[in-house]
Amino acid sequence: MTFQGWLLIAAFVVILLALTKPMGLWLFALYEGRRTPLHAVFGPIERGFYTLSGIDPDAEQSWRRYAVHMLLFNVALLLFTYAVLRLQGLLPLNPLGYGAVASDGAFNTAISFTTNTNWQWYSGEAVMSNLSQMLGLTIHNFLSAATGIALAFALFRGFARRSASTIGNFWADVTRVTIYLLLPICIVYALFLIASGVPQTLAGSVDVTTLEGVKQTLALGPVASQEAIKMLGTNGGGFFNANSAHPFENPTALTNLVQMLSIFVIGFGLTWTFGKAVGNPRQGCAILAAMLVIFLAGVTVTYWQEAAGNPVLHNLGVAGGNMEGKEVRFGMAASSLFAVVTTAASCGAVNAMHDSFTALGGMIPLFNIQLGEVVIGGVGAGIYGFLLFAILAVFVAGLMVGRTPEYVGKKIESREVKLAVLAIAVLPLIILGFTAIASVTDAGLAGPLNKGPHGFSEILYAFTSAVGNNGSAFAGLSANSPFYNGMLGVAMWIGRFFIIIPMLAIAGSLAAKKYTPETAGSFPTTGALWTALLVGIVLIVGGLTFLPSLALGPIADHLAMIRGQLF
Repeated sequence: MTFQGWLLIAAFVVILLALTKPMGLWLFALYEGRRTPLHAVFGPIERGFYTLSGIDPDAEQSWRRYAVHMLLFNVALLLFTYAVLRLQGLLPLNPLGYGAVASDGAFNTAISFTTNTNWQWYSGEAVMSNLSQMLGLTIHNFLSAATGIALAFALFRGFARRSASTIGNFWADVTRVTIYLLLPICIVYALFLIASGVPQTLAGSVDVTTLEGVKQTLALGPVASQEAIKMLGTNGGGFFNANSAHPFENPTALTNLVQMLSIFVIGFGLTWTFGKAVGNPRQGCAILAAMLVIFLAGVTVTYWQEAAGNPVLHNLGVAGGNMEGKEVRFGMAASSLFAVVTTAASCGAVNAMHDSFTALGGMIPLFNIQLGEVVIGGVGAGIYGFLLFAILAVFVAGLMVGRTPEYVGKKIESREVKLAVLAIAVLPLIILGFTAIASVTDAGLAGPLNKGPHGFSEILYAFTSAVGNNGSAFAGLSANSPFYNGMLGVAMWIGRFFIIIPMLAIAGSLAAKKYTPETAGSFPTTGALWTALLVGIVLIVGGLTFLPSLALGPIADHLAMIRGQLF
């Protein structure tokens, strides 16, 4: 560990905290549907969309109608992307002449990008045409991210409204987030990446001569435009197989820092938006504080372990930290920070191979996802997932003080608690259940390239990543098979929508309730005690997935490494 490494981590957090309020206020304007400075430019586009589609943005929806429209929208996008991938060989903008994507691979990829998971069984530069990258995949990077933020707005309205039967308009929320937030930022972001050396072209490749005099073909394409929304929308799907370790996706230390900041900036801002929506910014600050406690603890453990290195190599006389699988341009601190950021959010982009981390260093990314990716989390998904934990925490607090639990002026009753438990319990059930199936079937055991505990960790990480809609991987798993493409596809769909539906039901239930003012007997939900309770509930409930898998996964890996065994 070095002073420069800790300085990078400290600077990263300070910059994000400085951006939290400005981003939160912009998001709050979109939440309320108010006019922004960008309306003069993009307003006609928004109104034209409503006119062409016959949508009345002022017509609000009940939670059921909001959910149905959201599901139909995502099913339509899934089918569209599947068709694009299957017809790839017949469609234009295919300079390298790639054929159709296989049915199981197209199924997996269509679900992956629809659910904001962006799990990739393929090497993008060797499988996908430019049209597939732009029309089939990048479009999802915008719309899946916008869907997550729209769903967060719906839950905010549930807490903020009083005796209401509606929680907003799904189409208006998605349209405003896309036009006034994601699109303008990504235009500027993409131009910055182009200026930094990221390609943006419709050419398929270019032939170059290396310094050794060898001819090499370099894959190209519209990279910068996909890279910008890949990070800002916490998508993570890379244009190239090496993802953000590739110099065409992440060419400099500055782009590396900006990519990490862009993964978190909307998630940070949404905590402020929530506080404004419920009329008390301190509520949002308490949530952000709890997230930061868990995040900083994870960064500390990961950086400490990677800097400490591998005892096996130390015994062989190789000193120093663990540089295996890391991009030498960035080093251990930036790689450790990136790994924790991308798994605390539901991004999944990588600038180092998580499979090559030390056992405990690789445990933290796995643990982050198994917590439900609520430590900042994906855009929208992180904050609404964390609020489900807040409902459980205030229920526990209510039991402590012996009265009906209340949170931001709403009584939390059995219906909300049951729905929150239902949403949260989906993760451990599917992760552990699907991992168990893969661990005892021939098709599942054919995937991991390592044996023993580490091979188990590769399977466990894959299903954790899929259900958590993260998309990163322990790359030692060969997942391009009908078994894994099918199982992981189903896991991604369940992990996304089996949480969203109970969450929207909670939003509808809360919106219909009257406001309950705080009294002397109310449990405070803005102080250090509340923050500590939130942290405890997230860690305890997250352990429902983590603890059962711990004995055979990362801890067994670590003990084996100490004994000098390599898996």
